[in-house]
Amino acid sequence: LRMLQVKLIVTGDDFGYCPRRNQGIVDCFLAGAVSNVSLLVNGSAAADAAKLARRHNIPIGLHANLSEGSPVCEVLKANSSLLNQDGFFHGKMGFRTALSKGLLNMSEVKQELKAQVELFQELTGHLPPHMDGHQHVHVLPEVRHVFAEVLQEYGIKYTRVPIEPGLHNCDWIPPALMDFYLGVEEDSFNTVDVFTGHGIRWTDIYIGLSTMGKNMSVGNICSAIDSAIVEFTSKAPSPAPPTLQSRTVTIELMVHPGYPSVPPVGGCGEGPDDFSQSWERLHELQTLMQPELQSHYKSRNIQLCSFKDL
Repeated sequence: LRMLQVKLIVTGDDFGYCPRRNQGIVDCFLAGAVSNVSLLVNGSAAADAAKLARRHNIPIGLHANLSEGSPVCEVLKANSSLLNQDGFFHGKMGFRTALSKGLLNMSEVKQELKAQVELFQELTGHLPPHMDGHQHVHVLPEVRHVFAEVLQEYGIKYTRVPIEPGLHNCDWIPPALMDFYLGVEEDSFNTVDVFTGHGIRWTDIYIGLSTMGKNMSVGNICSAIDSAIVEFTSKAPSPAPPTLQSRTVTIELMVHPGYPSVPPVGGCGEGPDDFSQSWERLHELQTLMQPELQSHYKSRNIQLCSFKDL
């Protein structure tokens, strides 16, 4: 592994969710603990987040949201298949249920995704270099095709495909959550060809499901990275050609640091959810700032960067 150069993108998701989330993510970025952020343009503090990114020169992409809060597309705010009776998105599981019942209009999905890209550009002054899905909606059946079309139309090169090596061995993840993760994994496997066919790229390795919230520790981030690199390099043809011995491996680590939200401030139109109000956000922030983590990166020749550095 000595010869290997590792480029690690540590992405802080849900930038724009609330002022306290924004502050936590910025603090992490300034401490060198986060190297990239993903913006929720329908978040209540999205405009503020975009200003902070500009002020601190934080690399920023789009966290496309079809499941939490309100749409940004004016036409869809009144009457649309993407909304429940209360006029909000269907929610993390509600979206999946509505999709499986064939209740979601894909042209409305496309309309909303494009509106979010346009709003991102309005807020930041540029198109997103990368775009992924809040609660992993972008790898769902049908949605994946529309998502890929939108990325291709705007020339957005990078996304996230949440297939995490070693996920199956994580016995600390509760069964209900593991079921959800395995569903995300299966959807992701079925998405690979679609994204590839549209010329969209992603990192060699994704990590983030096994390290979320209370499960995050310096130890489990380090071992997730180390074992993923070992698994990835072992798939290389053997004996490895010279080019491979010094090749770069790219990793995205998805994180959700922040200071806990204090209702009613925050959210995407409905107020902040439980995860966002919990101590788990602060736990992620404090873990990512541990000096041991930074020294682990150094010892492994791991360089923090963003998608535009790939």
